[in-house]
Amino acid sequence: MRYDLLIKNGNVVLPKEVKKMDIGVKDGKVIELGESLEPDAARIVDAEGKTIFPGMIDVHVHFDEPGREQWEGFETGSSMLAAGGCTTFFDMPLNGIPSTVNQTAFDEKKRIGESKSHVDFALWGGLVPDNADDLEDLASSGVIGFKAFLSPSGNPEFESVDDHSLLVGMRKIAALGGILALHSESAPIVTFLQQEKEAAGKNSFDDYAESRPPLAEMEAVSRALMFGELTGCRLHFVHISTIGAVNLIQNAKKKGQDVTLETCPHYLLYSHDDFCRLGVVAKCAPPLRSETERYGLVDKLIHDEIDMVSSDHSPCEWKDKEKDDIFKAWGGISGGQFSLLSVIEVALAHRLPLSKVAEWTAKHPAERFGLAPQKGEIRQGADADFAIVDLKKPMTVEVNDLYQKNKFTLYEGHTFPSTVSMTINRGNVVYSEETKINTAAKGRWLRPAANRGTKPTGAQL
Repeated sequence: MRYDLLIKNGNVVLPKEVKKMDIGVKDGKVIELGESLEPDAARIVDAEGKTIFPGMIDVHVHFDEPGREQWEGFETGSSMLAAGGCTTFFDMPLNGIPSTVNQTAFDEKKRIGESKSHVDFALWGGLVPDNADDLEDLASSGVIGFKAFLSPSGNPEFESVDDHSLLVGMRKIAALGGILALHSESAPIVTFLQQEKEAAGKNSFDDYAESRPPLAEMEAVSRALMFGELTGCRLHFVHISTIGAVNLIQNAKKKGQDVTLETCPHYLLYSHDDFCRLGVVAKCAPPLRSETERYGLVDKLIHDEIDMVSSDHSPCEWKDKEKDDIFKAWGGISGGQFSLLSVIEVALAHRLPLSKVAEWTAKHPAERFGLAPQKGEIRQGADADFAIVDLKKPMTVEVNDLYQKNKFTLYEGHTFPSTVSMTINRGNVVYSEETKINTAAKGRWLRPAANRGTKPTGAQL
């Protein structure tokens, strides 16, 4: 047969337009795009009335295997992402035991991922104190980039870097042609403020937010940008939550610095008021911000000052959340299943072109991290990675809808204006509303093309 898979009558999200057309797939690749393709296929999917996005590339998830599979593992985590239209993810170097800070740990995590993941994946390596000599081996092994914390990570197996370790690591990563991703909150500020709160016996939701103010993010971002300028290291800032930090990064871009940033759906849809309403399930670091910050962050996204959106899916068991002291509760949002739907919600609410959704969730991540042109767009010759979405079918999140291992999320009860109908990775249907997860689907480990990662074409320079 001409095609292994033929998707007919869908509204295909292309880089500059949405066009009704058919997609012909062979050997995991898009081999033809056009109107009324000949129905000569092993499988035909009728996408009439539905919209076909490039499969999401989520560059920031925590699948805590090995060592903490009870929090999340590759099987449950990849199933969750597939149910949300994600076909590629990058797993962070924490919170597994051991953390991915040397080649031995990398090889073990890669082995687990290849045996269990249902969609394609890449792996971050870690930058921690005293592992500078391991960075070259990690780069040679094929890490997608390196990750460091500028404040305590909450995980004793993954220490934050001091200024000297950060400079040493940046210099080495720059020489290797790599990218350093940074959790940017000022360790002195957040540690000082938390100690003040605890000494005074204050541990309300307001106290937690006040202990990690916008200034803490801005100070860390500013310092990292200066260190990056000094060392020539390419930077990527994760889960940016404040207008001020976006402005700092944009100013650095305008001066020619090689830097990108992401934000997360929870910062776009939720505010500190929601934290107070929902409780500990909404605790994260950085914390949910004021409504003014939330609205401003959405505005920054709309005006192309944010490169991409990722989930920062950071799960745990409920016992790690349910603490009497808010400072001792695990600070992470479980919600990787709803990232694409969240970005679509923002786009529909502000009447943005759906091509912008594709840029923020697929095109820009693929470009930045060396996976383009095989990933990131629906185009002839690219991998057949698709999220088929019904834009006219709202979805209210219920516990029974969750594919993650631990069944709680701040998105419970939220109604999205659309629903993921089907997810296809390299031509294989991994998820559908009717049959759920195809457990036979096997994802592939991906490595970036050497030194090919670039600034997304939509980024302001």
